[in-house]
Amino acid sequence: MARISFSYLCPASWYFTVPTVSPFPRQRVAFLGLFFISCLLLLMLIMDFRHWGASLPRDRQYERYLARVGELEATDTEDSNLNYGLVVDCGSSGSRIFVYFWPRHNGNPHDLLDIKQMRDRNSQPVVKKIKPGISTMADTPEHASDYLRPLLSFAAAHVPVKKHKETPLTFFLTEGLKQMAQKMKLAILADLVKDLPLEFDFLFSQSQAEVISGKQEGVYAWIGINFVLGRFDHVDESDAEAPQELTAGRRRTVGILDMGGASLQIAYEVPTSTSVLPPKQEEAAKILLAEFNLGCDVHHTEHVYRVYVTTFLGFGGNFARQRYEDLVLNETLNKNRLLGQKTGLSPDSPYLDPCLPVGLTDVVERNSQVLHVRGKGDWSTCGAMLSPLLARSNTSQASLNGIYQSPIDFNNSEFYGFSEFFYCTEDVLRIGGRYHGPTFAKAAQDYCGMAWSVLTQRFKNGLYSSHADEHRLKYQCFKSAWMYQVLHEGFHFPYDYPNLRTAQLVYDREVQWTLGAILYKTRFLPLRDLRQEGVRQTHSSWFRLSFVYNHYLFFACILVVLLAIILYLLRLRRIHHRQTRASAPLNLLWIEEVVPMIGVQVGP
Repeated sequence: MARISFSYLCPASWYFTVPTVSPFPRQRVAFLGLFFISCLLLLMLIMDFRHWGASLPRDRQYERYLARVGELEATDTEDSNLNYGLVVDCGSSGSRIFVYFWPRHNGNPHDLLDIKQMRDRNSQPVVKKIKPGISTMADTPEHASDYLRPLLSFAAAHVPVKKHKETPLTFFLTEGLKQMAQKMKLAILADLVKDLPLEFDFLFSQSQAEVISGKQEGVYAWIGINFVLGRFDHVDESDAEAPQELTAGRRRTVGILDMGGASLQIAYEVPTSTSVLPPKQEEAAKILLAEFNLGCDVHHTEHVYRVYVTTFLGFGGNFARQRYEDLVLNETLNKNRLLGQKTGLSPDSPYLDPCLPVGLTDVVERNSQVLHVRGKGDWSTCGAMLSPLLARSNTSQASLNGIYQSPIDFNNSEFYGFSEFFYCTEDVLRIGGRYHGPTFAKAAQDYCGMAWSVLTQRFKNGLYSSHADEHRLKYQCFKSAWMYQVLHEGFHFPYDYPNLRTAQLVYDREVQWTLGAILYKTRFLPLRDLRQEGVRQTHSSWFRLSFVYNHYLFFACILVVLLAIILYLLRLRRIHHRQTRASAPLNLLWIEEVVPMIGVQVGP
């Protein structure tokens, strides 16, 4: 009997034969039906494997590398899947607008939107700044929209026109505008809400213009740096950074230190459970702690973060120098009156300032009082003189200015230092990056001990950073001592603390608090996208049946079908053997009847 052979490799070889003629037509039809069903299920299995392969997590480090490279490229404004957002930072000295974009959400409810700063055709960040600050509108708040028009026109030229109506616009008036009366601030916001929608089609409402505190700004800065570093990503078992996690599924976040010219800021995550504190400290802790949910669903608490954040006004590098000069001036003049001396009253008898390089001459003027100073270059003495300016209290849990500081687990923490922390370590000393206390102290002490003439000559020879200028050279000794005192005496960081990195850029780009602000404002959008995706899936084609994605059920169905096919083939084989045995006597009878006729001659 002729046979048809089938051979299929997936993943092992299956080989079986089927008789070309079956005495049971119904069974033959049933077999063919089962065969085609199995082929259909195998095809669906292959497509499902492709779906799994597309959704499998790739190497996160490689993904981040690609993301960093992509962030430095020009934004593809022709891509209709991109969304855009605008953030305006209205500060005391000027206002800036930042243009951000993000692709469609990846479908993981644990992830924030992948927001990046937009870049123009020349791969430059799309940001524009105007001066002076919006505080100049205090007397004419009805012209606030005119003041901001150049910023919005700039953004409108970069965001695709078809995306304007769905592009959210947010205004933040920062704490630097404290001196402006509350009434004037509200009047400015009212003018923006009234006039801007008449000229621009951006998505804007009254709730998207607000005055934020230094605490909010610190929280946004903390969100921004941790987002860029990938610290909001859930931890995989195969992830090389898994030891950095705090709890299952969450990475260890980094704290930030930021010292500007006028203020100093610190922010870091603290455990949800804290030790019992005295009533006064407990009240202070509540004020300085910010608890917020970065998840797209408020009912899920795995994305709740608790951050200690404090801003110290007057503790920035420039303001600290002014406070130090006031202290030196008052103490020197009082000492002159008591002892009948004339120290600092003329260039011939200057006050020897330990916080200035050796031989540098300077003049301190306050109202009608003048103090002549000359650098002594004694970095250790300078640090001792700066200690009273920290205004510490005797309590163990107090930092600068006697303000409560939440405990830091220095054995399981990581910090990034920005602005003056980076300038002090890199611009002149050239040791920015990983901070090491003893190395920094030695380099700063050596710098302070150099003669001013030697330092200026080294500057002319280009031995310092391109960002360094004469002002940096002049006050490097003081600012390095101030930074050192703030870090180790004020915030109680160990002198050998190994996990502080000073930086200006993170992955070759500046991280602004505005990035954290737009991340926080858009945290609910992924939930909307996920719901829309769910609706689309319910109306998908019949081929993508829902049970295919229940993989256990799918494999069970495959096994049942294969078992049915095998049993059916075994039954066909037994039936075929029975037919062969039953037909044997008939064949023999036919042979017996035919054999005698062999050899008989036909014809006359």
